[in-house]
Amino acid sequence: MPDTQFFKPAAGITFAEVAAAAGVALPEGADPARTIAGAAPLESAGPADLAYMDNARYGDALAQTRAGICLVGPRFAARCPAETVAVVCRDPYRAYAALLGRLHPDALRPGPQFGGRGLAPGAHVHPDARLEDGVTVDPGAVVGPGAEIGAGTVIGPNAVVGPGVRIGRDCAIGAGSTLSHALLGNRVIVHPGARLGQDGFGFAMGATHLKVPQVGRVIVQDDVEIGANTTVDRGASRDTVIGEGTKIDNLVQIAHNVVIGRHCVIVSGVGISGSTTLEDYVVLGGQVGVVGHLRIGRGAQIAGSSNVNRDVPPGSRWGGTPAKPVRAWFRELTTLARLAERAGPDAKDGTKGDGAC
Repeated sequence: MPDTQFFKPAAGITFAEVAAAAGVALPEGADPARTIAGAAPLESAGPADLAYMDNARYGDALAQTRAGICLVGPRFAARCPAETVAVVCRDPYRAYAALLGRLHPDALRPGPQFGGRGLAPGAHVHPDARLEDGVTVDPGAVVGPGAEIGAGTVIGPNAVVGPGVRIGRDCAIGAGSTLSHALLGNRVIVHPGARLGQDGFGFAMGATHLKVPQVGRVIVQDDVEIGANTTVDRGASRDTVIGEGTKIDNLVQIAHNVVIGRHCVIVSGVGISGSTTLEDYVVLGGQVGVVGHLRIGRGAQIAGSSNVNRDVPPGSRWGGTPAKPVRAWFRELTTLARLAERAGPDAKDGTKGDGAC
């Protein structure tokens, strides 16, 4: 089988440009006009490649790398081989990400799957929809009446853009995703299989459960990214809102009336119950569960697999089930571990200390 490369590097980047992206000067003696042809991990990088290192686990790989140039943190710079130009900077990963985006601009957002531009054969666009010049609609996609789509946006194959939905400019709507009752800003990325704007889970409970009509919308602001197979329910009586610059991983559930602030990070497997508010810059680790009608304060961070059942103050770090400040959580874990040690080896496996069954 041929070694297919899906992302071909763009024009090479000079060593001087690498240093500029990192915000530092190029080391003395390095050739500023020398170029890199690509980027690669430390282990496989060659003399024409860029690499980076900012984790102690990869110290041995750094010492043995053949990369032509490497972005590296100050504490690891001494382990960089003499043949590799070490660009020492405070945030190697961020600089590497910026340079990787220049090398592979087509990897920054999903592109057309059919390879063309404009309306592909088999695309279904209602006559009352309004598409600016430069919109691409792949085969099998459906764009409903009254929908509006901005220039530079790509609608993937078999995606559905419902009636009246508005999508801004330079967005990417992934294959098989569905958008209804939603308004999206500019440069929004919706990955394949995501669902935006469907009913929230609302019922008046009783002997028979009466469905509560969900009459709100989903508002997605500029530069939001929503992962594959994530679901964002529309509001019940007010809007579900996702703030500017927020990044949401795959397989996340966001319920009706949830308000998420700007530049939040929500990792895979998270479930956020209805009418909860996340203020700006909140981070939720993988598989966090948040009950309804809570407020998580600005800049708070919740450790993975935690369950949040009360309001979280701004700037705090919580973890555990139920979630609590990390110091209290760590004390609990340490206390439990000490109790288990004191109980002795027989107690650990559920047997009694005297050997009785």
